[in-house]
Amino acid sequence: MSYKKSYFDELGKCPRCGKGTLLLDVNTGELVCSRCGFVIKEKVEETRPEWRAFSKEEKEDRSRAGIPMSLAMHDMGLATIIGPTDKDASGKTLTGVSRATIERLRTWDSRSQVHEPVDRNLRQAFSELDRLADKLSVSDFVVERAAYIYRKALEKGLVRGRSISALIAASLYAACRATETPRTLKDVAAVSSVKKKDIARCYRLLLRELDLKMPIMDPVKCVSRVASKAGLSEKTKRRAIEILKKAIEARTSAGKDPMGLAAAALYVACVLEGENKTQKDIAEAAGVTEVTIRNRYKGLKMALKIPEPSQPS
Repeated sequence: MSYKKSYFDELGKCPRCGKGTLLLDVNTGELVCSRCGFVIKEKVEETRPEWRAFSKEEKEDRSRAGIPMSLAMHDMGLATIIGPTDKDASGKTLTGVSRATIERLRTWDSRSQVHEPVDRNLRQAFSELDRLADKLSVSDFVVERAAYIYRKALEKGLVRGRSISALIAASLYAACRATETPRTLKDVAAVSSVKKKDIARCYRLLLRELDLKMPIMDPVKCVSRVASKAGLSEKTKRRAIEILKKAIEARTSAGKDPMGLAAAALYVACVLEGENKTQKDIAEAAGVTEVTIRNRYKGLKMALKIPEPSQPS
């Protein structure tokens, strides 16, 4: 039996012999006397952390709670498995016959983890969702929202007859729109194996069947992303944000593509700050055309009375 010094030492000596110190058996949970072996208490509650890692991300997290619940896992993180240790409840090693029986049970347990078509569908979909989320560098909140939307679509039978990859990509794009994360449909299609028009078709299906209400994306949130890709200075980025806020106050941004509007504001800021960037450079960084930037620039110039650029585009 493995004993260790216990926090019950503060209770004093053994109540039977009065001389032995109190020790805790970590295997059976018994509080015993070190001298006469008298059991003072049985089934003592363990309060120390188990120091078990349930995933690669939790190697340093020595908590006893396990992984948190997540909608982005096919079983929501609540699956139980037969552990790999061949020991019984008291810590004793299993015999050869018992070990063979447990091994067979462990095999059948692993095979029965995903036995329903819905579970197999969710496992395939969320595996693709993890890959897309990693490529797009979105937060866990967006991933959870995408998993929630996909589960709702699966409940309504929208997955039947459609591509799982297309529907999970559409769910991720819908989650980005709902959380106002600046990721465009073109970005999602670029990291997915599905065409852009197929993702757009599934996205419209989700909006129609699930009655999703999407907020209008704020063009100010797109400025940092475009400025970072184009290599613009912080001063230019702040000037562009000021221009966009004035445009929103003047109600000239209604109905305009947020990414195109942010790109046009950055181009105007480059002109005003004297930063040498062409419309082509900013258009490539924003994923829009130069024509879009020119059209949005005309609207900003008329509404905010911006002077003509002194440098060629």
